Parts: sequence; structure tokens; C-alpha cells
Amino acid sequence: MSSTQSPATSGSPGALGVAKRAAIASFMGAVVDWYDFFLYGIVAGLLFGDLFFPGASPAVGTLAAWATFGVGFLFRPLGGIVFGHFGDRLGRKRMLVLTMLIMGVASTLIGVLPTYAQAGIWAPIGLVVLRAAQGFAVGGEWGGAALMAVENAPRKWRSLYSSGVQVGASVGLLLATLITKVMSGATSDAAFRAWGWRIPFLISAFLVIVGLVIRARVEESEVFTKEVAAKKADARPRVPLIAAVKSNPKGFFAIIGLRFVELFTFYGVTTFGLAYGTDELGLNRDSLLKVNLAVGGLAILTIPVFAYLADRFGRRRIYLWGAVIGAASAVPYFWAMESGSLVLIIACAVLLVNVAHDMAVAVQQSLFTDMFGPEYRYSGAGVGYQLASAVGGGFTPLIAASLVIWANGSWSLVAAYIALGCAISFVVALSIRNEDQPEAKKVVRQRAATEDAVV
Repeated sequence: MSSTQSPATSGSPGALGVAKRAAIASFMGAVVDWYDFFLYGIVAGLLFGDLFFPGASPAVGTLAAWATFGVGFLFRPLGGIVFGHFGDRLGRKRMLVLTMLIMGVASTLIGVLPTYAQAGIWAPIGLVVLRAAQGFAVGGEWGGAALMAVENAPRKWRSLYSSGVQVGASVGLLLATLITKVMSGATSDAAFRAWGWRIPFLISAFLVIVGLVIRARVEESEVFTKEVAAKKADARPRVPLIAAVKSNPKGFFAIIGLRFVELFTFYGVTTFGLAYGTDELGLNRDSLLKVNLAVGGLAILTIPVFAYLADRFGRRRIYLWGAVIGAASAVPYFWAMESGSLVLIIACAVLLVNVAHDMAVAVQQSLFTDMFGPEYRYSGAGVGYQLASAVGGGFTPLIAASLVIWANGSWSLVAAYIALGCAISFVVALSIRNEDQPEAKKVVRQRAATEDAVV
């Protein structure tokens, strides 16, 4: 029997059980980690400028808050490098438990962090350090969670089974927005600013315990145990990241361009849109939080649907359509924001997030990990993914806010920025061919041969 066989490739009931458990664990872990990560972005846009940078003007304070938001993204590639290296050497499961612990501790500490009025300069310093820890942890989360799901999934349904990683991220956004909205509505403005914003961060401690219990019960990926751990140490790449880049340099850097469509659309709506609507357009905060609730809730359905379609009709095709729809929806979204109509805002946000963004993220787990061999794919896919986050994700709200200031309050340059990112993703996706992904062809060929042998 070939060493490439995983429990999911045989199609037996036991194998499908392993695949489902891995998918559920990846989903739950993503919920916990992304709840913490998105919560910071929501609260930063609403309050952190005043609470941690009170001496600055409102505009500069908002920019400073977005800068701390971006710090988390700067540390994501470092997390991808460190956790990817040890995930390729020691296993996926251990790293996923560690990333969740780091994220949970950092988020809980943010919940008890003193503000500038209480601790002076140490308050923003502590905020930056804890945000960096969040970024470091989530930098190792996606690669490991994606691999646990993809490597245990049935060959024909890798996008569908691994889509739970991104559904978990949407549920994390939904929970973070919902709990923030509940606290905002249940307290006065003064109480929310004084202590209400802390409660969602403290809830993270409970979510982490639940996530750790679920992840502790999942087996290590059998692809790793049979194809990587079974090899002698000197037969494996000493530095998996270098081996990954050498094996498919075009694929590694293509990941960055491919991610622009999902990063620009998502953060343009869920973080920048929230702050821009309240600060520049005077829209109601709770109403805009409903937008995040709407897109987060709908993503639970749209992501697996697009993943299913990708497994049936091709991942590249789904990606291209997502990029086109994202570019076409940027201007209508800001028109809707200017109109003040919640119905129109939600409709346009759905186009940007639940169609354009979700089409892209539905297939990324299988698409990106297939670009690299099992000995170094945690590093290759994970680091490439996190580099894109640092380049195009964390500073999207900061860049967008700067463009608004440059344009004297106008959103026109922000819309152009989002459309440009979608256009770049379209061009990169258009250039992808099977022959550009030698590792993907090799992996798929090996899995197909194994299935035929078993049957």
C-alpha cells in the first residue's frame, strides 16, 4: 500500500469519521482564534483611538488605533514561519494547540489592560505587545487548520471539507460582532467606554477552553505521520520554508496576489466601513454592527456552497468570478453608505463579502496547500498566506483611512483601492494552470493512484 494513503482516501466509514472530526476541529479552532482577532478590529475602530491615544486629534487617534490593528498582521508572517517550521517537523496538532493558547491569553489580557488615563504611555505599549502576540498566534493557525482538514478530506471534496476553516472565521466575526453589539446596547455610552468593551475580550478565556478540549481529541494528520514523520530526519528538509519556495516559487508568491480580493473586500467592509460610517457619515454604530452580523451569518451558508461548486466545476473558475464581482461592487457599496439605507448597505456588503470574498476563501485551503509537498506545505502555504495578510490585510483600514484624509473625506480613492486589489487577484488567478503547480499535480496523481489501488 502506498504511503500516500490517508484515512480519508479509502472512503471507508472510519476514514470519513476521521475526516469529519478533523474538519470540525479545524472549524472550532478557527472560531476561537478569529473571534479574538476580529474582536480587536471591531473595538479598535470604535474606541481604542480615544482610550489609548487620547492626546491626538480624532483623525490621528483613529490612524494610531488602525496602526496597532496592523501590528498584528506584521507578526503573522513570523508566526507562519515559526509554527510552519515546527508543524512540518513535529506535526500539525501540537502547533494548533499552542496557537490557541497564545491567542486566548493575549485576548484575555487585553480585556484587563489599563487605558492611557490609568497607566499613561504603558497602556498603548501593552496594547501593541498583546496585539503582536495575537498576530503571532493566528499566523500559525490557518496553515495548521487548513492542513488538518485538507489532508484528512476525501480527494474529491477537499474544498468542501476544508471550507470549515473559513466558516469558522466567519462565525468568529459573527460572535465578536454580536457580543460587542449586545454590550453596546445593554450599557450606556459611558459604561461601554469605561468597562463594557472589556467583557467580549474576557469571554475569550471560556472559548479557548472549549476549543482546546475539541482539538485535543483529534488525531494527527495521517499524511504527516506516514509521509513525513516516518522518514529519517536527514531525509526531510532542514528548513521547510526554503524547500517550499524552491519547489514552487511562482505558487508561493501567487498566493499573495490571490488573497487581495478577499482581504480588501473583507476588511474594507467589516473594519474600515464600520469606522468610516460612524466617523465620517454619522451613521448609527449599532446599525453598522448589524451589517457585520448579516455578512458573518450568511457566510456560514455561502462559503460551503461555493466550496461545493469549486469541487464540482473548478477552483480557478470560482476565484475569477469572485474577483470580478468584488471589483464591480466597491463603488456601489460606498454609494449605499452615503444613502444611509441599511437595506442597501447590507445588500452591497453581501456582494463584497458573501460573494466576492467568500468565493475566494472557499477554495484557498485546498488550492494553496496543493501547491506544496507534505514535507513543507505548512511552511509554504502558511507563510505565503500570512505574508499576504501583512501586505494587504492588516493595513487596509489604515491605508483606507489615510486615503479618506487625502481625498478630504471622500471615499472615491478607497473604492479604487478595493477594485485594484480585486483586479490583481483576477490577473493572478487567470495565470494559474495545473502545469504551474507541479506539487499539486503530483499530490493529486498519487492520491488517485492510491484510491484506485485500494478499490
